[in-house]
Amino acid sequence: MSTKTILSGIQPSGKLHIGNYFGAIRQHIAMQDEGDAFYFIANYHSLTSLRDGKQLYQNTIDVTLDYLALGLDPERATFFAQSDVPQVTELAWILGTLTPVSMMEKGVSYKDKIAAGLSPNIGLFTYPILQAADILIYHSNVVPVGEDQKQNIEICRDLAGKFNREYEGEYLILPEEHIVKSVAVVPGTDGRKMSKSYSNTIPIFGEGKAFKKSIMSIQTDSTALEDPKDPETDNVFALIKLFASKEEQDEIAAKYRAGGYGYGHAKKELLGFIQNYFGEALEKRKQLEKDIDYVKDVLAEGGKKARIRAEQVMTPIREVAGIVRSF
Repeated sequence: MSTKTILSGIQPSGKLHIGNYFGAIRQHIAMQDEGDAFYFIANYHSLTSLRDGKQLYQNTIDVTLDYLALGLDPERATFFAQSDVPQVTELAWILGTLTPVSMMEKGVSYKDKIAAGLSPNIGLFTYPILQAADILIYHSNVVPVGEDQKQNIEICRDLAGKFNREYEGEYLILPEEHIVKSVAVVPGTDGRKMSKSYSNTIPIFGEGKAFKKSIMSIQTDSTALEDPKDPETDNVFALIKLFASKEEQDEIAAKYRAGGYGYGHAKKELLGFIQNYFGEALEKRKQLEKDIDYVKDVLAEGGKKARIRAEQVMTPIREVAGIVRSF
């Protein structure tokens, strides 16, 4: 396979936010022409925290709408739901039989999620194994992920190597992570990493009073309006830098340092930047909402393509592991 395979997924556990966009989605869209791109909606992973079936289904449709509106082209990338590829869970079980419990116990992501209040269920504990299967089942070479997923990619590589050594062959390809350092962590409204788990997100496609409220709720210090401020220590300015040009950043930073420029002013500027940046995509999303059958067709066609690739990878793995199909 001469063309590199690019693989990444995103959970449909709630509305996508600007942390998702700058940490992952923007890279996904940009990399569509850099190889054979496979992007999936990780609905099995979402079951570790979301137990409302109707909501999960709607979230899956919403994520598809978001990606299409933001520029994903189903002719250039394979976009599909994780659950449409049964080979993934099949491989996850086989990898699980080779995974030391101690490897899962060292998982930083698991510990962080438990600390954030999520239920310590087995699905959450073994999350990296299913994630490894997601990656390995398509012979992925490059995996665009956030900085917080770096350990999970290392686990994936460890498991692929372990399988290859155990069965004495090159059955699984060891992938490489792709992390954009400058935007790997996007601050939320409370200054921590933007995450649905922390309820500190700003939606990509927000509108009206609720959207404005999310912007105005960004935490700042108590420096008075008339006093100079340091833009480099402010959450609002950190978010502005994601959208503003270098010239615009310099201009706003100068206002901070001069005094007489309050955090409320900065938040209003941020609101304008976000609306301008995503305005065209928002209109496209509204048009796509009128043709949900097309959206479902995108997922169905993507699922077919993904299953074909997955079966090509899974067939020799079954054979070498002695898993015989009688049907």
